[in-house]
Formats: sequence, C-alpha cells, structure tokens
Amino acid sequence: MRLASVIGRVTLSRAVPALEGARWLIVSPFTRDHYQRGSETPPGLSRDFSAVVYDNLGGGIAQTIGFVEGREAAQPFAQPTPVDAFNAALVDEVFYSPLPP
Repeated sequence: MRLASVIGRVTLSRAVPALEGARWLIVSPFTRDHYQRGSETPPGLSRDFSAVVYDNLGGGIAQTIGFVEGREAAQPFAQPTPVDAFNAALVDEVFYSPLPP
C-alpha cells in the first residue's frame, strides 16, 4: 500500500459497464519529503507524477488516502475488472519517526 494526497477527480464520458457510476481520484503519491515534514506541504511539491485511483470510500480533495496497485487492485471485484489502482484506506494522520543514524 502507498500513501497519496488527492489532487483532483476524473469525470468520464464513457466507461466499461462494470465501472459505471464509479468515482475516480487523481492522486499524487507521497515522497520522502512528505514523511519528513508531516502535515506541512513540502516546498516545490512535484505534481509531475500522478495516478488515477478507483474510489468507493469517498475520498475528497486534499485528503490522504492509502491505495494499492497492480493485481491486488482488482481483488475487491467479483468479476475481472480493468482497475490498476484502488483506494483501500482513508488516512487521518501520519506519524513518522526516523531511526537514529
């Protein structure tokens, strides 16, 4: 599972029938700076890499989520579904304690 910040939503004009009515989020996965700075936004936060995540939990803009990718993302569905990333958790807080050198 990876953590990410929700930066937007996707609106589809067409969808695979199995995914009709689904919500899609655009997320920016956390980097090392996110963990070191806590809830403070790192300066120069790069939005170059983003992912589209299937959401059935109701994640909102600027919220932190936990998402899974790859084969595990399709596991919650009864039928084979073309999903590459799935929102698995809504995260309230992140605590980071680096190990001493």
